[in-house]
Amino acid sequence: QVPLVESGGGLVQAGGSLTLSCAASRRTFSVYAMGWFRQVPGKDREFVAAISWDGGTTYYADSVKGRFTISRDSAKNTVFLQMNSLKPEDTAVYYCAGRFSVDPASTTSSYDYWGQGTQVTVSS
Repeated sequence: QVPLVESGGGLVQAGGSLTLSCAASRRTFSVYAMGWFRQVPGKDREFVAAISWDGGTTYYADSVKGRFTISRDSAKNTVFLQMNSLKPEDTAVYYCAGRFSVDPASTTSSYDYWGQGTQVTVSS
C-alpha cells in the first residue's frame, strides 16, 4: 500500500486560489505517476490533472486547463495542485491517486492507490 494523504482544501470565494497537497509515505513514490480527481455527490469521479513520474509530462481536463497546475516534489514525496481563478463549479471532494507507472493517465481505473479526499468549496 502507498497511503496518500491530501490536505489544503477549504472554503474560498470565486476567483480565489487554493493549493492542495498529497503526501505519500513510501520512498518509491518517485516511480509513481500521480493524478488528481474530483467528485460531487451523485456524479462519477472525474479527472482533473495528472503528472508523470519525473514531472516532465502533465495532463489537464479541459475544464481546468489554464487555471490549475499540477506539480511534484519527489524529495518530499508530495504532489501539488495549484488552483487559481476558482469557480463555484469547482466545488467537489478532491482525491489524489497514484499508479505504478511512469506515465500519467486520466481514467480512475488506471490508478492503484487513492487518498481519502479533501473538500473544496467555492462560494459565488
